[in-house]
Amino acid sequence: MPNQIMDLTRMRAGEKGVVVEIQGGFGLLRRLETLGIRPTVEITKVSAQFARGPVTVQVGNTQSALGFGMATKIIIELI
Repeated sequence: MPNQIMDLTRMRAGEKGVVVEIQGGFGLLRRLETLGIRPTVEITKVSAQFARGPVTVQVGNTQSALGFGMATKIIIELI
């Protein structure tokens, strides 16, 4: 069974994945880089608010909250 590829908002809380691609401009790439989110990095979705609210993720030992629009541009592959 092939691994599923989806954007970060479609993951369930507690699922882990590897960042495959970030579909955004230089500003978004730079902002996510400062949070440690870049291609090949393992990411865990901690929680999400209902109806387009912020998405909380964990990278390493750091948790960060991302806006819904930003989270839709992070493409991950479930592991």
